[in-house]
Amino acid sequence: MQIKVPFLDLKSHHAPLLQEINDAIREVIDSAAFAGGPFVTRFEDDFAAYCDCTHAIGVGSGTEALWLVLLAMGVGPGDEVITVPNSFMATAEAITYCGAKPVFVDVDERTYTLDPAGLERVVTARTKAIIPVHLFGQPADMDPILAFARERGLFVVEDAAQAHGAIYKGRKVGTLGDAACFSFYPGKNLGAFGEAGAVVTNNHELQEKVRVLRDHGQIRKYHHSMIGWNARMDGIQGAILQIKLRHLEKGNQLRRAHAAQYDSGLNGAAVTPFHATNVLHVYHVYAIRVQDRDEVIQQLAARGVGSGVHYPVPIHLQEAYRTLGYGHGAFPVAERCATEFVSLPMFPELTLAQVELVIQAVKEVVAAGVVA
Repeated sequence: MQIKVPFLDLKSHHAPLLQEINDAIREVIDSAAFAGGPFVTRFEDDFAAYCDCTHAIGVGSGTEALWLVLLAMGVGPGDEVITVPNSFMATAEAITYCGAKPVFVDVDERTYTLDPAGLERVVTARTKAIIPVHLFGQPADMDPILAFARERGLFVVEDAAQAHGAIYKGRKVGTLGDAACFSFYPGKNLGAFGEAGAVVTNNHELQEKVRVLRDHGQIRKYHHSMIGWNARMDGIQGAILQIKLRHLEKGNQLRRAHAAQYDSGLNGAAVTPFHATNVLHVYHVYAIRVQDRDEVIQQLAARGVGSGVHYPVPIHLQEAYRTLGYGHGAFPVAERCATEFVSLPMFPELTLAQVELVIQAVKEVVAAGVVA
């Protein structure tokens, strides 16, 4: 019987925590604190402490976190926000929903994060903010990005949706820019039992604005100081995330161990992730680069190995953003990576034997001549 390695196994991830999680859900039900409330507040306090930040504001998703923090910064119609094209659509959507325009720069060939050298070419008098994306769990090269932004009075918002616990030069992501946005989508390093997200910041005025915006613009019940939205985190999600946060560091350590095993075993068989110096990668995704990507995925599946693709169509080539006027070739590194990435199984509960099976499967596919 063929041993199979799933791309993701949330059932195994949650099994040891189920009793504690069930008890927490029961506590939320008994207290009827379903929308916001004390369970969210407790998680916010714990997550802020974990991120070495003063404030964490729980919201309904990572997308809402990005949107609300940009609104709180005053980003609006006529403004431009610089980001990268090789992210999930939400990074650009948040900019658009503020009424602003996303402007893209290409990424570094090794880290797949924003290339600071591209900023000078796209900055204009309308630029209001920069959103570097800590893609796959690797922090972007923040020092030159921050220096560029500070010289021009621009906000920096870290898209840390895939980088819970990652460290850049001794500092946790989330403490580097003016604010950072996290997603707690179920498959993330820290995942909820549904949709949830958070903004973290050390800026007191900014966090106050985000808190008001997430609750219909209310400063107190039925008194609205601004036009906001319903973006509160659910109490059940807050309770679950507080429990799972206690296990995040161990999970990240296991991810790094799996990545090291992949690196060693796949050396020369495929382009493996580059680990930048002075950073602590948390490997939300372990993506290799190959030729004939679709055939590789099929061949891995035939050998019982699940895999995925992040992200096959860069944002600037999406139909939804055709009006921005970008064409093929605008961002060659991001476009090339989009055709070559294959994400291998990566979750804490992987065994040494499972990782070895994945390594052998990739090598077999390469040896068979599938990968150029």
